[in-house]
Amino acid sequence: MHPTEADRTDAACEAGRGWIHEAIERVEADRNRSADTHLFPIPLPREWGVDLYLKDESTHPTGSLKHRLARSLFLYALCNGWIREGRPVIEASSGSTAVSEAYFARMLDLPFIAVMPASTSKEKCALIEFYGGRCHLVDDPTAVVAESRRLAAETGGHFMDQFTYAAQATDWRGNNNIAESIFHQMDRERHPVPCWIVVGAGTGGTSATIGRYVRYQRHATRLCVVDPENSAFFEGWVRRDPEFATGLGSRIEGIGRPRVEPSFMPEVVDRMIRVPDAASIAAARWLAGHTGRRAGGSTGTNLWGAFQVISELRAAGQRGSVVSLLCDGGERYAHTYYDDGWLAGQGIDPRPYRAAIDAFLATGVFQG
Repeated sequence: MHPTEADRTDAACEAGRGWIHEAIERVEADRNRSADTHLFPIPLPREWGVDLYLKDESTHPTGSLKHRLARSLFLYALCNGWIREGRPVIEASSGSTAVSEAYFARMLDLPFIAVMPASTSKEKCALIEFYGGRCHLVDDPTAVVAESRRLAAETGGHFMDQFTYAAQATDWRGNNNIAESIFHQMDRERHPVPCWIVVGAGTGGTSATIGRYVRYQRHATRLCVVDPENSAFFEGWVRRDPEFATGLGSRIEGIGRPRVEPSFMPEVVDRMIRVPDAASIAAARWLAGHTGRRAGGSTGTNLWGAFQVISELRAAGQRGSVVSLLCDGGERYAHTYYDDGWLAGQGIDPRPYRAAIDAFLATGVFQG
């Protein structure tokens, strides 16, 4: 007997489903092998009554907060049937998400193409290539999404589209997400329920997950989102305009976008702070000197916002804790944020902002 067309179709579907089952098992195994990331305190005068913590996401296998997102995006796309055996995966990224997605694509023996601004650090490009990915650089940072869609159509691959699906792919109610981890790790601290959690926004997925989780668990914690220069999130939040766009790329890799992205959920954000790029870099460099931990510019943006809310808590006579994130390691930015020549070429002078940090630590008053 010869197989019918329906038989052949059923066989192909079963083969495809078998590959998807194996792929999901591999990605889930990565989560089982990964320990949680550390939450470490930043020393402040104890008499202030306010404690500051950073959750060190640089200890993930691919070295950044985006490892969590990449794993969630792969599982989401696999369960939706969007990723197929042998077909390329394409992502629009400023670097760190692409590094993590290249890692998971290699795990599944899939080609991976990262569409990124030409200004992306050489260190991130090298990491993407180390994991078997290909870097597709574009001069206009606002064109990465359109170019990713074009490549997906041309190759028959899947455009992962983190900016659309980040807030949907993560289970915000728990299931080992970053918010659940923060509250579990804070459980035995002096002030276990944070007054504030301070994060940046690239896709908006992390802030959406934390903001939703806080409400779901009925915590009193408030969420502050910090935003770098050129980014649309701050102004879009102030104006309540989900279509707001600056058309400009962010110099702080990993956060900030030329437009308000679909995954950004403004309703779960209690406050936003706009942070100058030089302040972000000054705070990242301060962290390296103060703790020995080198971090990227987005961690500096987080710290600048955290210092501001700590100063306000003290001025109001409130005690409590503030939690933020160490998003990735500073080794990825040796030729940018930690290079004085690069800073001079960009017209960035972190020295006045470093002086403001030193004055804050001496007095408890932040004049940012």
